[in-house]
Amino acid sequence: MRAKGGIAVSIVALFGTLAWAAAAPGQTLTPSQQLGRSIYFDANLSINLNQACADCHAPETGFTGPSGDVNAHGAVYEGSVPGMFGNRKPPSAAYATPSPILYVSHAGAFTGGNFWDGRATGEKLGSPAADQAQGPFLNPREQGLPDSACVVYRVCNPVVPADYPVTFEDVWGAGACAIPWPEGLDAACGTAGSTLELPAGVRAAIEEAFDRVALSIAAYEASAEVNAFSSLYDASFGGKAVLGRQAQDGYALFRGKANCHRCHVGDGRNALFTAYAYDNLGVPVNPENPVYDWDPGFVDQGLGAFLATRTDYQGYAAANMGREKIPTLRNVATGACEAGYEPCVTKAYGHNGYFKSLRAFVHFLNTRDVLPACPGPYTEAEALQAFCWPVPEVAATVNRTDVGDLGLTPAEERAMVAFLATLSDGTAP
Repeated sequence: MRAKGGIAVSIVALFGTLAWAAAAPGQTLTPSQQLGRSIYFDANLSINLNQACADCHAPETGFTGPSGDVNAHGAVYEGSVPGMFGNRKPPSAAYATPSPILYVSHAGAFTGGNFWDGRATGEKLGSPAADQAQGPFLNPREQGLPDSACVVYRVCNPVVPADYPVTFEDVWGAGACAIPWPEGLDAACGTAGSTLELPAGVRAAIEEAFDRVALSIAAYEASAEVNAFSSLYDASFGGKAVLGRQAQDGYALFRGKANCHRCHVGDGRNALFTAYAYDNLGVPVNPENPVYDWDPGFVDQGLGAFLATRTDYQGYAAANMGREKIPTLRNVATGACEAGYEPCVTKAYGHNGYFKSLRAFVHFLNTRDVLPACPGPYTEAEALQAFCWPVPEVAATVNRTDVGDLGLTPAEERAMVAFLATLSDGTAP
């Protein structure tokens, strides 16, 4: 087991060896959700027929990155085209659908949207999850298809028909795929940079169908297969389970001394453990992120960079530089070696995957402003060995009120990790 500092021992002692048990394909799913599931797991919806949504958002690791080798370093996943990478760690697709359409409060605080920077606002399709679902298909650094027509064509004419027990027309009506496809579409869809010149009526039909593809994916992501609420924490309500003493202590810290509840709102049954807001925790640069191979000067400005592209939000951009979406804490330990899963992987935490264990991330939030600054862009392992933390990637907007000097003891840090492990779906008795 790849676990550090006795963490695995403490968690396994609480829960034993854990295994991810995904719902059987199609179980409890509506036709729309089943269609979305088929699309989500279809690797043929990429330029080289080799990458599905699930390759970066896998159920066995809580619908985020499933490769321990990738997570242990840059934590950014290669796209369909070899050598092409994005710039952030895959966020979890689980519990993402309750995120509201992006809005700003009277105090200037943003809530909602999807992606780490909120750019999938939900304004287009009425659902941030649906808006987000369209992005990777056409991103040359992800699934890389050159045109939305390619996505729709392959969903309507799946390479493996058996993978679609519910078809697009079953859900969206007879004739939903009756689109006059242009000659040579297959070849164009396998060629980066292809430009399809289509009549206006055909383009309109394709865009309508592409929106329906995204809404189908969002329907699956809203299903009980993805948002299962089947953790030990959930089972503790109604007397179905009792949290161990260490996890109970961690929950008390979560709601008190550690300040977690201020951003990861979670109390009571079916808590989401996020407010879907944005914050800058002072996470350092991940020096192993492949973005620096093609953009050495890259600085991840998060929400602020997106707001700067909107005329209606530009006035808020400066105050939000470096702020990233606050993720749910559900499934943060799912599939992780430190939580006792078999098989297991190293997981990555933070928007850029800088942290390689929950214990290290908790330790950072506890001691960020206590330990000295490292003299360079250290990796997490180097920083832990040197008893220092690198400076924040974006310093101006760092949250110095809720985190940074929590005063937790080593035992309290371990208790926090023990509680977070109770939020993994599939652990309820």
